[in-house]
Amino acid sequence: MPKITPNYLEMKATDLGASKAFYGKAFGFAFTDYGPEYAAVEGGPVQIGLATGQEPPAPIPTFESDDLEAALTQVKAAGGAIVKEIFAYPGGRRFECLDPAGNRLAIYQVA
Repeated sequence: MPKITPNYLEMKATDLGASKAFYGKAFGFAFTDYGPEYAAVEGGPVQIGLATGQEPPAPIPTFESDDLEAALTQVKAAGGAIVKEIFAYPGGRRFECLDPAGNRLAIYQVA
């Protein structure tokens, strides 16, 4: 069974610059930019990512796995609906699924 740990929260930002400014001023967060459409606060026990766009409208709890393929198999066996198969992004790979209540989750593995 793969080890899966919650440690990341991804939120949508219709205006990435405004969102970064808000979190910087409100909480003192410093962001690392990963291209023009993504920025992250790193180094804490729970990291936060801001992605441009509006979908999905709710934050995405994100879980790190030490074996992404096994995690995908495990999620499918538990009845999770896969909405994005495994794909690569800068720094790793991930997939996205829905839990029984329709909450969107992401499971990733660092490259």
